[in-house]
Amino acid sequence: MIALGLDISTSCTGWCIVEYEKPNVISMSIGSLRLDNIEKTYQKANVVKDFLVSMKHKKINKIFIEENLQSFSSGLSSAQTLVTLARFNGIVSYISEDVLEISPEFINVNTARNSLGLKTIKEAIAGIPLKEQVHNWVKSDLAKRNLNIEWPMKCLKSGPRKGQVILDTSAFDMSDAYVIAMAGLIAS
Repeated sequence: MIALGLDISTSCTGWCIVEYEKPNVISMSIGSLRLDNIEKTYQKANVVKDFLVSMKHKKINKIFIEENLQSFSSGLSSAQTLVTLARFNGIVSYISEDVLEISPEFINVNTARNSLGLKTIKEAIAGIPLKEQVHNWVKSDLAKRNLNIEWPMKCLKSGPRKGQVILDTSAFDMSDAYVIAMAGLIAS
């Protein structure tokens, strides 16, 4: 089975393609589509569409997409942000089915994490943000599977840490796409 996992966002959409034969990952590719420098929603959607068209040769037979947020979380997303994300998620979901001719399956992020045994702790207790906890788990899971990923890095251009090379935030979207892909495969 070859599955595509998507973590859809208007700023960066993470993707992960996994070839899987229970219980083993045969091969995997992972990446992200930077969309934060594109102003219009439909232009962003066309970037994702071009990517999906370029992946048709992979013979993907399952698409797993992180389900939309259903409610507000304290201090996170405004109503406008939730509406914008839901609209973009719908557009990309439609495009993915249209291009790859497969109906996507939607997976709740918490259900996905639980199915993989990925336990997260509140940032105030863990001392690191939730996205970083997920990313660390993904790195560990990939290491157990003998899969090596080059995560995107960036060099800080200003401030007290100028010149320091750090993990690019797109790595978190890639990690989320991996979680969605693997949770979908395990459930299949």
